[in-house]
Amino acid sequence: MHQFLSALAAAERAPGLGELDVWVYVLIGVGIIVLVVIIIVAMFFKLWLQAYMSNARVTFWDLIGMRLRKVNARVIIQSKIMAVQAGLEISTRDLESQYLAGGNVPGVVSALIAADRANIDLNFKTAASIDLAGRDVLDAVRTSVNPMVIDAPDPRAGRGDTIAAVAKDGIQLKAKARVTVRANIARLVGGATEETIIARVGEGIVTTIGSSETYKTVLENPDKISQSVLAKGLDAGTAFEILSIDIADVDVGDNIGAKLQTDQAEADKRVAQAKAETRRAMAVAREQEMRAMVEENRAKVVLAEAEVPLAMAESFRSGNLGIMDYYRMKNIVSDTDMRDSIAGKDKKKPGQSGA
Repeated sequence: MHQFLSALAAAERAPGLGELDVWVYVLIGVGIIVLVVIIIVAMFFKLWLQAYMSNARVTFWDLIGMRLRKVNARVIIQSKIMAVQAGLEISTRDLESQYLAGGNVPGVVSALIAADRANIDLNFKTAASIDLAGRDVLDAVRTSVNPMVIDAPDPRAGRGDTIAAVAKDGIQLKAKARVTVRANIARLVGGATEETIIARVGEGIVTTIGSSETYKTVLENPDKISQSVLAKGLDAGTAFEILSIDIADVDVGDNIGAKLQTDQAEADKRVAQAKAETRRAMAVAREQEMRAMVEENRAKVVLAEAEVPLAMAESFRSGNLGIMDYYRMKNIVSDTDMRDSIAGKDKKKPGQSGA
């Protein structure tokens, strides 16, 4: 504008320009200004009118600032109108900050309205932090008002639809639980999710069944499982408050104890067989050693008997053995062989091995 007025003054001082020409420039400048104003009004008039009629207190300057900051003015105005109509005091700057931070502004406002209707203590700062943490704040408020039921185990996880545990008597039980939880908005940021609840409930069921003396005790009183698990305070550090744990189904599975005993017996049998085979191999080796020793001793006997005729000949030469002594010895040997034959003994010559 200042440059335009300077140009206009210079035009007045310029020679050859009349008063009419000056007013032409003035009208052109005014027309440009009016055109810009009309364009701005046309762009934001509808949103401004909606905000004005809803008592949302949003000025044209706010709308222009949103345009310059690349904020979706329609989202902000509609969220502001929702908050005003619900009786909530939320500033336009807070809504813009949430939008620029990448938050879901309509979702946050809807959650605040739902919390206000349900008398839940929830302010904009808390709701915005929950939303920026990646949690659905509106769903959290709804869950806080209407508790939801979680299946344990989760069928969608693909790990089966029951929790298997073994009692002290070795009988396996398969249980299914339904956990009723309510969202704890105060612990929603940084709190554990549904998966932690499911894992803790499963652990509690396994512990309770495993500490039971017999499987019949569990079948007679399945409510003891829920009471024991609920008393452990499984919702500590989670974003939920456990209201109840109900055992939906308990089935008898396999006799795990008998299977373990059978497997142990089979293992012991294999160990015993291995030890017996070792002893048999040692016995066979010992037998072969003894046979070798027998053959060795028989060879020694044969060698000793081979020296007998030489000794007898030496005795004949030295006069220590007479001819009659020799015949008497032969008669004794013949008599001994005859008696052995009558007795049925198998006479073996020296060096001859048995079959």
